[in-house]
Amino acid sequence: MNTVIGIDLGTQALKLVFYDVNLRTVAAVESAPLELHQDESGAAEQQADWWLSALKAAFSRVDPELRASALAIAVSGQQHGFVAVDEADSVLAPVKLWCDTSTEVECAEIMREAGGFDACIEQAGNPILPGYTASKIRWLKKNHPQAYEKLDAILLPHDYLNLYLTGERCMEAGDASGTGLLDIRGRDWSRPMLRAVDPDRDLSECLPHLRIDNEPVGELRAAAAAEIGIPAGIPVAIGGGDNMMGAVGTGNVSPGNVTMSLGTSGTVYAFAEAPVIDPKGNIAAFCSSTGGWLPLLCTMNCTVTTELMRDLLGVDLARFESQVSRAPRGSEGVITLPFFNGERTPNLPRARGCVVGLDGRNMKPENFLRSAVEGATFALKFGIDELAALGVEARNIVLTGGGANSGEWRQIVADVCASPVTVYEQEEGAAFGAALQAMQLLEPGASIAEICRANLTRNDGLCCEPGQDAIKFYEDAYGQYQQAVEAVSSLYA
Repeated sequence: MNTVIGIDLGTQALKLVFYDVNLRTVAAVESAPLELHQDESGAAEQQADWWLSALKAAFSRVDPELRASALAIAVSGQQHGFVAVDEADSVLAPVKLWCDTSTEVECAEIMREAGGFDACIEQAGNPILPGYTASKIRWLKKNHPQAYEKLDAILLPHDYLNLYLTGERCMEAGDASGTGLLDIRGRDWSRPMLRAVDPDRDLSECLPHLRIDNEPVGELRAAAAAEIGIPAGIPVAIGGGDNMMGAVGTGNVSPGNVTMSLGTSGTVYAFAEAPVIDPKGNIAAFCSSTGGWLPLLCTMNCTVTTELMRDLLGVDLARFESQVSRAPRGSEGVITLPFFNGERTPNLPRARGCVVGLDGRNMKPENFLRSAVEGATFALKFGIDELAALGVEARNIVLTGGGANSGEWRQIVADVCASPVTVYEQEEGAAFGAALQAMQLLEPGASIAEICRANLTRNDGLCCEPGQDAIKFYEDAYGQYQQAVEAVSSLYA
């Protein structure tokens, strides 16, 4: 057996996919849970050594013979987290994550230094939002100046795993787009944005080399190989952010499809052959990890919303589907605004979740559960509409993430977005995308599009079409949702 490995460093767990390159089947999937520290300030942090412990734990659960079959490896990772390392590659501080909303003040300071919101978009393609890495760097300088003085390299979560595997510091343009420091048009660091983060220091000296798409990072170090039980010396692909690897894992490497990820966060993104810049800043102007661009919208509360509602009502996953199906479309007027951890789109980092439209008739568990699904989906429909306004049409939506396992949720996405929904047999989109990128190292003459076509299989039993009556109903329901968002936004501005 010959396999490639995809690693996905998520927020809640680290996952592995072993993919058999001869049989073109997934040979094994393993995972290990991760802790997450959050507090009332909006901080959301992990320790980098938790990631290494989870990596070793996940590999230890894979059959040694299967581990020995690995020919190449690649890493996908949660975007935006700031891993500060010193000259000895020791981590200087807890890693502030994508869902950390405690740097709102630093965002405002950076944008003011850069010349304002419009100037940030002019310089880099994006405004500075609390999720992005840039504000976390400034926060470290203000709150932990001694650690900041020792800062020798700025890394992202997947870069840190690459460092562990190979001993090399590097980045690629897709994940680097989420720092707020990259000029996404030219795929290079923006000097004005670096000065805006810290006018007293040349931060370019702390930024690693930008590798081109799927340029190998290096070979697997003997020490790391011994700890995780796979062959030393196998090539390590550059990897990318979880959204970029999710695009590969769902075949979104050429124009036409839109990927919607229903995970802890919700994301909507599409491949583009030229930069897509949103002057309003709602759509993140990111690069892809396959030579193009990946305009993207991210919400911070997707399965977060459904899990909180399930826990509140004591409904396990086995009953969730039947409960959602019992409620009618529109949940009898119950509307959930899924802003439980603050929100990035709309940019309301201090927002909190709301349930509106309640009366004595509709306060039923099934309405609350369906409303949570509908609210999380409405938040993502905003991204579908914004992409369309920028010329990126959703002719088909490819679903991935944990929420895609729900038949009710898949149909709600199709109806709300008025689009066919496709699901692939390969479930772990980001980890599988990393495995496909690793596979490309073994087939240097093949394009990533060719590799995706040869290895992705539609699950026709899970694909669905929108219903015409449902499309009309949800047009009206979405309008009511937007009115509710507008009404409460002033409370958290």
